[in-house]
Formats: sequence, structure tokens, C-alpha cells
Amino acid sequence: MKPGKSTSTIFNVAVLVASLGYFVDIYDLLLFTIVRVPSLKDLGVPQSEIDTGVGLLLINIQMLGLLLGGIFWGIVGDKKGRLKVLFGSILLYSVANIANGFVTGTTGYLFWRFVAGLGLAGELGAGITLVAEILPKEKRGYGTMIVATVGVSGAVAANLIAKLVPDWRYCYFIGGGLGLALLFLRISVMESHIFNQTAESKTPGRGQFFALFNNKERFVKYLKCILLGTPTWFVVGILVAFSNKFAIEMGVKSPIDPGNAVAFCYAGLVLGDFSSGYLSQLLKSRKQVMLIFLGLTAACVALYLNLFAAEEWLFYTVCCVLGFSVGFWAIFVTIAAESFGTNLRATVATTVPNFARGMLLLITMGFKGLQHYVSYLQSGVIMGVICIAIAIVAAYTVEETFGKDLNYVEKI
Repeated sequence: MKPGKSTSTIFNVAVLVASLGYFVDIYDLLLFTIVRVPSLKDLGVPQSEIDTGVGLLLINIQMLGLLLGGIFWGIVGDKKGRLKVLFGSILLYSVANIANGFVTGTTGYLFWRFVAGLGLAGELGAGITLVAEILPKEKRGYGTMIVATVGVSGAVAANLIAKLVPDWRYCYFIGGGLGLALLFLRISVMESHIFNQTAESKTPGRGQFFALFNNKERFVKYLKCILLGTPTWFVVGILVAFSNKFAIEMGVKSPIDPGNAVAFCYAGLVLGDFSSGYLSQLLKSRKQVMLIFLGLTAACVALYLNLFAAEEWLFYTVCCVLGFSVGFWAIFVTIAAESFGTNLRATVATTVPNFARGMLLLITMGFKGLQHYVSYLQSGVIMGVICIAIAIVAAYTVEETFGKDLNYVEKI
């Protein structure tokens, strides 16, 4: 691929690099979820502190890193280029991963999870933005589909490696090593020609994060993009993460392991991301596919919350189907990238998925708050209805971006 030129094939180095980068990104995020408890036990943290004190602080400090990193890398992506983010972010979280394997206390663990969050925040948005800008508008949905599908499969790999490798430290070393290996592959990737044109013409407003908030129309469009992702994190962060508790409440016949539930859910997500991306290309629409999958999500959530006295195999099967139903991450991030001009595109595409992840904090607060008034299951039902309804309204009113020419800038 020559500098400054687009490519007509979806199987190119940029798509491969973005896909593998997101693979390592998701590997690390899920690996942390899997090894958080055993790693804290190994570091001598009391059981009472693992789920509430230090354990909860670790989760929150990583989320803070993701939110701040999303803003930082988004601005860098629009000011300095998409490739700068792809190199900088993977270097940062690869080093942080390796450092995680050497920690001897909770202070170091907290620091390096924050650094890892900062690095992980830039990977998906920069990759999707680059792929969207170098591929022809009729084919870019295939490119982002590949990125999301390959990337989400990193969760399956993390679960497998965590089971095969006896020491949690080695799991972190593997993730860091994979990231550093990818740095060499990225040397052959060229910058987006659309970004180069914008940089050469010194287009004003590149990477101005607050420009997303000082214009009502632009802010509403930005908010809709974020809200599209709330059902995914409700499903993954509430229904699947606390699947053992939901199973007890519904009288499932065998104890449920949340780690296995997450693995089944992400296996479904891989298939869902591929299917939603492919269906979007067939229907030539992002909106229609979002609405179809949100309808499927509503049906699957209703099914999940009615698994009374179910067999263990059925429960895990529904977790997989549930994961499939929220496998619209490729469409969700693609809509965000396609909805804004080149001078704000990386900022939006990088912050939107991280802010959608951050919505889990509000969802969790609402879920726990409702339990003061209604049962555990009813709290899940109410939060599910709220998250899915909000996303449906956002999907119905958001702009159709399939086939949209991305060679334009926002007026700031």
C-alpha cells in the first residue's frame, strides 16, 4: 500500500494490525478479570478486601485509566495521526502488562493497572478509524467487522491461557510479549491519506475534545453513539459477571462459575460481531442491524432472567446466545467513526467505546440502588429495560452512516 492511497482489499496490513492489536487489548482486559482474585490472594490481600476494598479499587483505577486514556489518545489521533496512537498505546499497555507480572504489592498493582488502562484505551478507536479511512466506503464495514471479530476472540484466548498457565504472572508476561511483537508488524503500516490531507491543510479544530460539547447538535449525536453501547456492558458487566448470583436466585440446578459464563458469553460475542458486520454489508445499513440486534438482546435478556430451575448446560448456552445478541460492537464503533468529520473522528472513535464501558459504573449503581426497593432479579429486569430502551431510541434516531463519504471535517 503506497503512502496517501487507499486500498481496495479488506485483507491488508492495516486491518491485520488493527485486528491483532484489539485481540491483545481484549486479552488483557479479560485476563485482569480472570486473575484479579488469585493474584490478590497471592499478594496477601485478605478475602474481605478482594471483592470490596482493594479488589474494587483495582477495577475502578483501571476504569479511570480507560476514561482518561480515551480522551488523551483520541486527541493524539486527530492531532498527530492514527499511527501514533497505534504505536504509543500498544507500547504503553505492553510494558504495563509485563510490569504487572513483577508486582510484589498492591500499590504497584494499582499503579500498573492504571497505566494499562491508559494504554488499552487507544487501541480500538485508532484501529477502527484507520481501517474506516483507508478502505472504500462500500467495503469498510467488512474491515471493521474483521477487527472486532478477531479482537473479541482475545477474550476466549485469555480464558484458555489462564486455565493452562498455572501462574497468573506468566499470563501477564504473555500478553505483554504479544503486544511488543506487534510493534514490529506495525512498522509496515501507512497513515490514513484522509488524515494526511487534513494535517497538510492545517484544518482547524483537530482533536478539540470540548468541541463535542459546545454545539448542541454535535453533542446529542455524540451522546447517542455512546448510549448505543450500554446494553453490551449491562449484559457483560451485570448479567454475566454476576451469573453465579442470578443462578442462585433462579434456582439453577448446579453452581455457576462466572469465569465460564464470561467465556461462553464472549464466544457468542465473536459470532455476533461477525454476523452483525456481515449483515450490515448485506442490508447496506448500520441502523437496521443495530435495531435487529437490540431486539434480539431484549428477547435474550428476558430468556436469561427466566431460567428458573434450569440445567447447568442450558444456563451456559443462554450465556452464549446472550453474548451473540450484544455482538454489535463492530457496528457500534463504526457508526461512531463514520458520524464525525476527520478533525474529530479519532477523538470520537476512541472516547465512545471507553465512555460506553464507563457507563457500567452508572448501571452498577442503579442495579445496586434498586435492590433496596425490589428483589435482585427485579433489579436486573428494570436495569435491562432501561439500558435496552435507551439504546433503541438512540439507534432509531441516529444518522444512517453506511456508504458515507468520510472525507470531510467538522465546522468548529
